[in-house]
Amino acid sequence: MDNLFGELRLGHLRLTQLGARRRTRVTASRAAAEYTGRWGWAVAVGGPAGSGSAPARCQCGTPRCGAPGLHPGSGRRPAGRPDADDSVLFPTGRAFDVLDVPEQAGLQALVRLERMGTQIGPVLAAPTGRLQFLVAAGTARRLPDLLYRMGWDDAALDLTCHGEGGYVAAPPTVLRGLGPVRWLRRPTRDNAGCPPEARLLLGTLAYACHRSRERTAEPAWLAS
Repeated sequence: MDNLFGELRLGHLRLTQLGARRRTRVTASRAAAEYTGRWGWAVAVGGPAGSGSAPARCQCGTPRCGAPGLHPGSGRRPAGRPDADDSVLFPTGRAFDVLDVPEQAGLQALVRLERMGTQIGPVLAAPTGRLQFLVAAGTARRLPDLLYRMGWDDAALDLTCHGEGGYVAAPPTVLRGLGPVRWLRRPTRDNAGCPPEARLLLGTLAYACHRSRERTAEPAWLAS
């Protein structure tokens, strides 16, 4: 099992910042056109990723912002033809919401879900160390109740959902000082227009987040 998870780790997806910036210059406009024209998703253009360190907290005030530092209130505009340095963003709460979990917990849940034959929607790998699962719109406002019905306390889990009014960075956007956003599971004809209901994924994701938190809290001598 450890070997299987090791194969899924995202180190092989990471690019140097220079290479990522070059890739963004070539493909940002093409990616935006694909998202809107092929998949029918709404897209917005964010500010340039720039250089230096990523902000500790986005100015939007969201603790787990999906596009940190890229969507100042006055800087959003509909995406038609992004400039070379622009970031491509998905406005959540329209075609889909996004469940956001720690990378390792997300990888473990992904393996289990696919082994069970669960239909998975597109999955984003953010360079912040998070995986983002696209799910049916409306999930964010129902998340506390969904978790409660499954026996989980949402405040005790490192699991959030980006919904109406939120944004997540879309590939090939580069997050400042960290690297590019990538697809871990790409959109397809089967899942782009009809992302899965959150309840199909949520129990497994919540359990993986819970176990990840437990392991982090264990004393070093007990975890070894």
